[in-house]
Amino acid sequence: MQLCLDGVSVEVTGRTLVGDLDLEVRSGEIVGLLGPNGSGKSTALRCVYRALRPTTGAVLLDGADLAGMALRESARSIAALTQESNSELDFTVAEVVALGRTPHLRGNQALSPRERELCEQAMEQADVAHLADRGVLSLSGGERQRVLIARALVQEPRVLVLDEPTNHLDVRHQVELLSFLRTSGLTVLVALHDLNLAASTCDRLAVLSGGSLVTTGRPTDVLTTELIRQVFGVEVAVVTHPRTGAPQLLYDLTATSAVYEGTRP
Repeated sequence: MQLCLDGVSVEVTGRTLVGDLDLEVRSGEIVGLLGPNGSGKSTALRCVYRALRPTTGAVLLDGADLAGMALRESARSIAALTQESNSELDFTVAEVVALGRTPHLRGNQALSPRERELCEQAMEQADVAHLADRGVLSLSGGERQRVLIARALVQEPRVLVLDEPTNHLDVRHQVELLSFLRTSGLTVLVALHDLNLAASTCDRLAVLSGGSLVTTGRPTDVLTTELIRQVFGVEVAVVTHPRTGAPQLLYDLTATSAVYEGTRP
C-alpha cells in the first residue's frame, strides 16, 4: 500500500509547522523522517494517522484522500505508535493489546478465536506475553512501549506510522523492533532521532528542518558530513558499517562542546 503526502502544510495560530511537504512511501518501503527537535516530523506523522488535518495539501493512501475516508476505514489500514500514549486507566496488557482490534469490530462485539490468537501472537512478537495480566501502570516505560507496539501489530495494518518507536527500549528490543520492520513487508513511515539506527533500517531517508524538506534519498546519499553540520549543527565522521555497508556516524564531541561553549553568556 502506497502512502503519499502531497503538498501537505500545517499552520497553527499563524505559524507554519510543516510547509508544502511532498513525500512518497512506496509499498513495502521503510522511509525514515529525520530532523532536529521542532523540525515538523511529529506534525507530519499526525497528519498521516489523522490526529491533525492538513491546512493545505492531502495525505493519499493508494491514491485515495484520507480526508474522504471514515476514521474506522483508514484505521483498518494505518496503525500508529505515537509519542503521546499515556493512560491513567490501569488496563491489563492483554486488554490494551486487544484494543488494536477496535477498527475491525462493531459495538461490544467480542473477539473471535482468530483475533484472540492474533493478540497472543502480537504479545509474543513484542516480548510482552509474560506481562499479559499485569496492569499497564505498573510497567516500566520500555515495557509499555512494547505493549503499544503489540497493539499496533494486532490491528493488522498495511501501513505503520511510528514516532520515535525506540524511545525507552533497551538495545536488544530496539534491534528486534527494527529488524522486524525490515522483514515485515509493511509500508513504514518512522521518525527517528538515532541517525545510525535510521541508516541501518530505512530504505530512504527524508530530512526536515524548520518544517521544510531539506533532502530525501538513500542513507548513503543523505547522511553526509555537510548535511549533518547544516541541519543538526554537529560535526561527524561518516564511516561504512563493516557488515551491512550502511553509513554510520561518529560524533566529534570536542567540536560539539565548542559550539555549546560559544553559546554561554
